[in-house]
Order: sequence, then structure tokens, then C-alpha cells
Amino acid sequence: MEEFEDNDFKDITEEKKSGNEEEQKIVRAPLPKKGQIIGIIEQRLGGNKMMVNCLDGKQRNCRVPGRLRRKLWLRPDDIVIVEPWELDNNKGDIIYKYRTNQIEWLKKNNYLENEKSKF
Repeated sequence: MEEFEDNDFKDITEEKKSGNEEEQKIVRAPLPKKGQIIGIIEQRLGGNKMMVNCLDGKQRNCRVPGRLRRKLWLRPDDIVIVEPWELDNNKGDIIYKYRTNQIEWLKKNNYLENEKSKF
């Protein structure tokens, strides 16, 4: 497992218009590295385990590593980065949770599908 460094983040600008002034705010969204996948949490299974639907079409039983257990508060429908295990491809570790502004950027740049139809 690798930690994210400052150069691993994609710089994006977010414009906010307040009155006649325009502010540009830089927002950073990390993209998955080699061997990592974006996934959507489907169900919490108890403890630090949860089922995640990954964008490669697999459903993985993922866990939150001990060093991130208190830092990541995860719920169903959160978008995360998953690192599959080397020996068992049906399991993995959750290493990052995207915030709402990062999710909007991922959808806008076609890393995620815009809307899921539930029917």
C-alpha cells in the first residue's frame, strides 16, 4: 500500500462567483494508481468490512486498514479507492474516500458514470 504524495493529485480549479468578483479555488482529486480501482460502497458488513462494487465489474469484500480505521468514516454509496489483494482478487483494502466536490469532478471528467438508474 502506498501513501498519496502531493504530486499524485490532479489539480482542478473551481470557480465561485460572489457578486462581481470571481474566485478560483484549487481542489485536488487523487486518481487510482496502477493496481487500484474506484469503487462504490454497497453494504456495510460489520466491523471494518464492507461490500464494494468496483468499476471493473467485480464485487469485492473490502476492509479498512488499521491505520485508516479512525480517519475514514464510510457509509453506503460513498465512492472510494480500492486496492485489491495480491493473492485473492475478490478482496481488497479501502485506502481513500472521495469528498463531494471531488466526486463532481470525477463525474464531469468521465471517471464515473453520471447517474445510476435503479429501475
